[in-house]
Amino acid sequence: MLLSQFALGQEHSISGHLRDAESGEELIYATVSVAGTSQGVNTNEYGFYSITLPQGKQTLYFSYVGYETDSLVVDLNGDMTKDVELTTVSTQMMEVVVLAENENENVTNTEVSVLSLDIKEAKKIPVIFGEQDIVKTMQLLPGVSANSEGGSGFFVRGGDADQNLILFDEAPVYNASHLLGFFSVFNSDALKDVKMYKGGIPAQFGGRASSVMDVRMRNGNMKKWESSGGIGLISSRLTLEGPIVKDKGSIIVSGRRTYADVVARPFLEDDFSLYFYDLNLKANYKFGEKDRVYISGYLGRDVFGSDEFGFDWGNRTFTARWNHIYNNKLFSNTSFIYSEYDYGFNVDNGGINIDLDAGIYDINLKQDYNFYLNPNNEITFGWQGIYHRFQPSVFSFDEEVQSSAERQYAMENGIYIANEQKVSDKLFLNYGARLSSFHNIGPYTEKTFDANDDVLTETEYESGKFYNTYLNIEPRFSATYLVDEVSSLKLSYNRNAQYLHLLSNSTSGSPTDLWVPSSPLVKPTLADQVAVGYFRNFKNNQYKFSTEVYYKNLQNTVDYEDGAEIFGNENIESELIFGKGRAYGIEFLLEKTKGAFTGWVGYTLSKSERQYDELRNGEWFSARQDRTHDISVVGIYQINPKISLSASWVYNTGDAVTFPNGKYFIDGNLVSLYSERNGDRMPDYHRMDLGLTWKLKERKRFASDLNFSIYNVYNRKNAYSITFDANAAGATEATRLALFGAVPSVTWNFKF
Repeated sequence: MLLSQFALGQEHSISGHLRDAESGEELIYATVSVAGTSQGVNTNEYGFYSITLPQGKQTLYFSYVGYETDSLVVDLNGDMTKDVELTTVSTQMMEVVVLAENENENVTNTEVSVLSLDIKEAKKIPVIFGEQDIVKTMQLLPGVSANSEGGSGFFVRGGDADQNLILFDEAPVYNASHLLGFFSVFNSDALKDVKMYKGGIPAQFGGRASSVMDVRMRNGNMKKWESSGGIGLISSRLTLEGPIVKDKGSIIVSGRRTYADVVARPFLEDDFSLYFYDLNLKANYKFGEKDRVYISGYLGRDVFGSDEFGFDWGNRTFTARWNHIYNNKLFSNTSFIYSEYDYGFNVDNGGINIDLDAGIYDINLKQDYNFYLNPNNEITFGWQGIYHRFQPSVFSFDEEVQSSAERQYAMENGIYIANEQKVSDKLFLNYGARLSSFHNIGPYTEKTFDANDDVLTETEYESGKFYNTYLNIEPRFSATYLVDEVSSLKLSYNRNAQYLHLLSNSTSGSPTDLWVPSSPLVKPTLADQVAVGYFRNFKNNQYKFSTEVYYKNLQNTVDYEDGAEIFGNENIESELIFGKGRAYGIEFLLEKTKGAFTGWVGYTLSKSERQYDELRNGEWFSARQDRTHDISVVGIYQINPKISLSASWVYNTGDAVTFPNGKYFIDGNLVSLYSERNGDRMPDYHRMDLGLTWKLKERKRFASDLNFSIYNVYNRKNAYSITFDANAAGATEATRLALFGAVPSVTWNFKF
């Protein structure tokens, strides 16, 4: 009797990978559930799953959005490995899925304040110039707002633009914009998955105060060679992919280049350049059933200007990863990452050359583990070490250095552990902590400054000397309580420490922007955020509704003081001020995910403020990104299997800005007097975009479609900037600069 009871109580693990049957691509965050129970797990970032079940016959269901659900009956007498391949739905899908989740995953999972995008369906949403862009699509969801007209920079829940950690195959991207911000660096043809954490940030992520945008590149087709691409009015792209060895390894190469300067040649000088290019490369290979190696890289560059004046910037990343399965319960990923971002400008004035260069360079080593303890507990843990090199602005005049801020070095480390726990059929928890540290390393000359920003003391540190250290504990917690099968309540709290700071006066990357590390003078920014949400589905998950309330507290925010001297300043720290911030609001999202007509309505009511003793008598004032109202409406109508219509409308309160409120003359020169910091407002912003996707007749091994779009269809003259100049009568008048009226575009996309 004891032996039989022991046998009945035994448990075994079943694990494996979930893949696309046609291409062999891993399906990440897919659902694996057990028939007749509430047990289930999701695949991880590499399509790996593991679940522990009682001995005996079990029926598993494997499901993923856009794929036929598959089932597997197993007789568990011991640990086993089962790889599963899913096929895409055989009928023409008539719906657009905005959040790439299981139908009620938004209600049942432990994630709070998380946004995901279905890359294929996001391509139908109209954007400027017809170039499909995941960043601009993210900006249409609550809590995420664009930093400028048509720009790819963004703010999340009132945080600053530099407080977003953007990862591309785990490599940090310090400037995710192309062409002055009108394109992002992400070529949608090369992407597999995008997930943004606005709050409830998992413990494995650190280094930024507001959000994490985790972008994953496709591995490439492991079954057959194929190519895809598109030709548009100002850009073209091409992707090639195929197996190195069928079902064992694959490679994908994706490139893109604009030719805006060619299109605009009649309106530009002969030597003027205005273009960008980027290249994505990824290869992977399976060494047996337990080991797989990935190598991926990105190269992108922008060129803008002429022989007399120009500036450029670019990113380079390289990631090498090794997946190892120790056993059915323990999954490991080891990553080596290199990231580089440099930027600058040059001026040739009558043979006299003026140059400015700056950049940031990282070497990163990280180790992550997934331990599937039992059906109710999945533990993640690991560590990370990043070596930073900061190249501040180097200003040279006719090849002779005139001023140069000193190069800086730092080491950023983190260790973490977290557990996703099913407490009961109604209560799910995800809790853990991250211990982060930051160390400034010599050679460096540490300076202190007096009230007049003059150097007071100097202390020199030799090469390799650790002369300053910060240590922070960052707790993370989220909980989901199922009210019933269609609704849930969620709660999250997280603390994040940010040790890098972007000093900027602009809305997109420019040569005057500087990345600087925390130091004895510049303290790390600390962010604490609490969010509470209610999630509810209606009509068999056809409609999904969610609302979240959040409060974010920021310590040690960094900004320039009024009248700061930025250009060529060797003592840039003397121009900084330090304060605090707060942001709070409520977000609403209503989606329709099934039927011929799909889409969503999002609304955010929020406030974002800053406080500095040196500004506005120490009173709280609106941050630049403070927008009281932010509304987005997106609709897609599938007319028939070949034609779909799409439209989006956005509205938001104008940004807080500082306008001049007076003027005086000195020796005939006009000097403006400015209002208090961010004491004025830009006009409110709104526009509508329309799009049409037409699938052309398919031929054997060849498919194509035409995408038509009109950006800003009713030609709203939204203000990009407002200047104040004297008119012919000598009176001062405001002049609104609007970058775009209505912008039509057409793109031909193909695949063979």
